[in-house]
Amino acid sequence: MRLKRFLLRYYPPGIILEYEQSNVLKTKSIDLLDLKPDTDINSIVEEIVKREPLITATKVDKVKELIERLQEKISQQDDKRFYLFKVLRAHILPSTYVAFNKSGSMFITASYDRTCKVWDTASGEELHTLEGHKNVVYAIAFNNPYGDKIATGSFDKTACIWSTERGTCYHTLRGHTGEVVCLAFNPQSTVLVTGSMDHTAKLWDIVSGSEIASLHGHTGEIISVSFNTRGDQVITASFDRTVAIWDVRTGDKIHTLIGHTAEVSSAQFNWDCSRIATGSMDKTCKLWDALSGECVATLRGHEDEVLDVVFDSTGQYIATASADKTGRVYDALSNLCIATLTGHQAEISKIAFNPQGNRLITASADKTARIWDPLSGECKQILEGHTDEIFSCAFNYEGNTIITGSKDNTCRIWR
Repeated sequence: MRLKRFLLRYYPPGIILEYEQSNVLKTKSIDLLDLKPDTDINSIVEEIVKREPLITATKVDKVKELIERLQEKISQQDDKRFYLFKVLRAHILPSTYVAFNKSGSMFITASYDRTCKVWDTASGEELHTLEGHKNVVYAIAFNNPYGDKIATGSFDKTACIWSTERGTCYHTLRGHTGEVVCLAFNPQSTVLVTGSMDHTAKLWDIVSGSEIASLHGHTGEIISVSFNTRGDQVITASFDRTVAIWDVRTGDKIHTLIGHTAEVSSAQFNWDCSRIATGSMDKTCKLWDALSGECVATLRGHEDEVLDVVFDSTGQYIATASADKTGRVYDALSNLCIATLTGHQAEISKIAFNPQGNRLITASADKTARIWDPLSGECKQILEGHTDEIFSCAFNYEGNTIITGSKDNTCRIWR
């Protein structure tokens, strides 16, 4: 067995070991959920070396360096104010989504104009236009942490895999009979999952572009898909009010999460793959045991549909966004609401933690995005300037740059 290299990922916090065994590339994650600014790094390194035979004496210094970098990120000051850097007239028709690569050096935008565009964050210059879809490009993703490939999903019922560097199409993935509205790469960048309005999800081999499995069982549209950290399970959330957990290797269904009384809008694993959070049009968020498929908590308080749900990088907190114009933050252990984010004048469609976990950003139909302290619920800053609904927002890897996408056909870079 030969250890190839280490990768540092910002969400969730941990070290990814990448190694070869019998000429097969494998990965293993080491979580650092308890890492704090004052944690003794030497003791953590000693414990990791004891547990992981893959880490030889020659790799100890590298492990320590990666943990120091993570600790530095956690310790970064949280009083930063963001200022408008650039307004990009990204597309001739409204955009549908924006996403960063891992380092934040590039981002992508999708649009009703049937294209996806690749942008340089530092300059705001367009690098590539990914053309070929015959209808709206609705879902996009980088294969983070690598970032050398981009996936696009379209209303033309296909998905495509593209080269980030060249802007050329590797594969067009055909097989869905309805619009492709969500997709995700596994963390190992070997498999892509696509979700469709045809009630199915499909797993695709990234290298060959061939279909690995078709996931049948939902009776409604699939609108959210997500891999766990290990990449061996994927969840699909559906308008049929359920979420399904699937075995990636076999394509078999492991569990169906039943309990919501209206359409499910969002679903996500936590870092250690033990819990799943789901948001629903029934005004609740539910927390599920990923191993048993049992509902362990129902998080209440919203007065209208829950449109987005997200864990922080440690899995200690859950944030929700709602059509009731508020966001909420829950403690994932006690299941209590610890903060309510009030101030938006219209529904909040998107919510996201920064990599450090000490800030939240919300995107709203009131044409603003807001930055919040997740523990106190205090609004720290309002990002104003868009002239129509903001539907998407994202932090970069360092947490010092934000992108907002709006129906006003622009994206804004904030620093």
